[in-house]
Amino acid sequence: MTNNNASTAEMQNPERHSSVAPGEIAIGVVIGRASEHFDFFVFGIACVLVFPSVFFPFVSNLEGMLYGFAIFSMAFVARPFGTALFMNIQRRWGRSVKLTTSLFLLGTATAGIAFLPGYNTLGGASIFLLAMFRVLQGFALGGSWDGLPSLLVLNAPKAKRSWYAMIGQLGAPIGFLIANLLFLYLINSVSSEDFQAWAWRYPFFVAFAINVVALFARLRLVLTEEYTQALEESELEPISTREMLDKQGPNIFLGAFAALASYALFHIVTIFPLSWILLGESQLIGKVLVVQVFGACIGIVATILSGVIADRIGKRTTVSLMAVLIGIFALFAPMLMGGTPAMQDAFILIGFALLGISYGQASGTVTANFERRFRYAGAALTSDLAWLFGAAFAPLIALGLSVHFGLMAVSLYLISGALCTLLALRINKHLEAAD
Repeated sequence: MTNNNASTAEMQNPERHSSVAPGEIAIGVVIGRASEHFDFFVFGIACVLVFPSVFFPFVSNLEGMLYGFAIFSMAFVARPFGTALFMNIQRRWGRSVKLTTSLFLLGTATAGIAFLPGYNTLGGASIFLLAMFRVLQGFALGGSWDGLPSLLVLNAPKAKRSWYAMIGQLGAPIGFLIANLLFLYLINSVSSEDFQAWAWRYPFFVAFAINVVALFARLRLVLTEEYTQALEESELEPISTREMLDKQGPNIFLGAFAALASYALFHIVTIFPLSWILLGESQLIGKVLVVQVFGACIGIVATILSGVIADRIGKRTTVSLMAVLIGIFALFAPMLMGGTPAMQDAFILIGFALLGISYGQASGTVTANFERRFRYAGAALTSDLAWLFGAAFAPLIALGLSVHFGLMAVSLYLISGALCTLLALRINKHLEAAD
């Protein structure tokens, strides 16, 4: 009798659509997010291993990395503007035009980098074109938001929504794993001269191919009648950015800062160690990439585990607890990264474990605050700002300050992110209590 009542309650729940299979949505979500993150990680790794010698040979290796990281950050600055532009395209011409255009732009920009001659051939124009392609990547990524993560959570069983929420986050460690494996293979397969001359371009070609596959996988979902109906029933509408900021501005910024601990840790664990170790010449770069491959695997397991933990103790409690642990981890960052190769490896592996659990539940921490019709655009813009505030400048700030003032700069950066998360979650709790 109890089961029948529960079934009736679920059928009456307007947020649940039995016609949509969460498993099918999950496949599209993972493919889409993994392809996007692969693009960005390929660029980030290239900023350390390739760009200093190819595009900035006129400065020191350190300065070349810092210039590369500055260009790396441009995509995150451009991303909110891309979201605004492509939301307008979707309102006028539909979801398929928006998604096709954005992913075509992303693939074109990525392929453009693959074909781009270096500084010794084009001079300063090569740097300008690299920056332009990077900005286009950011614009395109802002337009690639398809609403599938939101639809996935809305159609998931209520008791397992945190589990389904982490599925979209799996794309980050998977994308990083593939990018690292590819660079590791190239470094072990060709000479350092050949790698710098031409082999580094192959990951960008692969990124273009993956984008094509991801495009068709996602279009197959979002253009079918049942998914279109489910999106409409869930009121996942492309609201204009101006209206979003006007009516939901506090919730957007609160959501971005609630995720800041995870996003601050993101590039500190994935990109920064590579640059720091390469500059200090404390380990062979191939060995570091192997450690990061294991770290990515730990991150995948930890992300999956985050869904189990959050379903038991709650999403907000999980994110808060991880912010505290990230703050504690930050205190040991100078000792670990400034220590032996084994200690540096420990920093990477422990960092990935924390990142997986934290990042796995970072999205949608305060999504419930949005009115239903604002969730689609609100989730996209909140994610854009979280990346911008937390991750965009992390490699640039961490490396630049650490070289001049010591590794305590990394600690302060991570602690500031953890404090922002705890404060935002505290404010959100009070707002919900007031309502």
